[in-house]
Amino acid sequence: MLDELMRRGWPALEEVSMDGWLARFSGGVTQRANSVLPLTPPSDVDAALSRVASTYRARGLPAVFQLGPTVYPPDLDALLAARGYAYGSPTLVMTASAAEVLDRLPAGAARVTVADEPDEEWMDLWWRVDGRGDERARSVARRILTAGPARYATAWDGAGAAAVARLALVDGWGGLYCVAVRPDARRRGLAAATTQALVGDGGARDCWLQVRAENEPALTLYRGAGFTEVARYHYRTRRLPEGSR
Repeated sequence: MLDELMRRGWPALEEVSMDGWLARFSGGVTQRANSVLPLTPPSDVDAALSRVASTYRARGLPAVFQLGPTVYPPDLDALLAARGYAYGSPTLVMTASAAEVLDRLPAGAARVTVADEPDEEWMDLWWRVDGRGDERARSVARRILTAGPARYATAWDGAGAAAVARLALVDGWGGLYCVAVRPDARRRGLAAATTQALVGDGGARDCWLQVRAENEPALTLYRGAGFTEVARYHYRTRRLPEGSR
């Protein structure tokens, strides 16, 4: 269930089935949207691995696997390591009931607005804090963000947009993404304010989020909001040979 929530909460622009594995492509923008989900056992693991490598290489992309709560075959991580796929981006998956989050994060004094689409101020702040790449990458990222139902929160101060966050809406769940705070506005409770506004507005019964294992400030916020760890995932990446792009 968690793999499916995460897949739909951050949807790739293209998905291709490869003998039970799901290969995702989005022009190289974000690992999640450009990686393989090994959801069911392939009939021939070696053939599937070869097809993955050649397909991503043909698109000018490194072959990347997201290894989450459900992995087939179970020893895939070891197989990829043996083939030279590098380990990276260890990430926690956390869940909480919406009621718990709202109880833990009472509405604050910040002015927060919530919308169905990310406006340019929302995009500008998120991209300044978390974006990677040029205007083409930003355009692709916006398509990913808006490919499924979601709500977008912005906290405001005298200088404009001070913090943003996104809540993906999937089958009664809310997935928290893109929490970003303007550097000069940090430590003012604005990440908590946008989270509270989204959870209170989105109509979700339960919530999930993904957070990098080393991000202690974010973990402190989320644990304080009632989120608990339920799973972990990481990536295995096979870099392109030099000059192959």
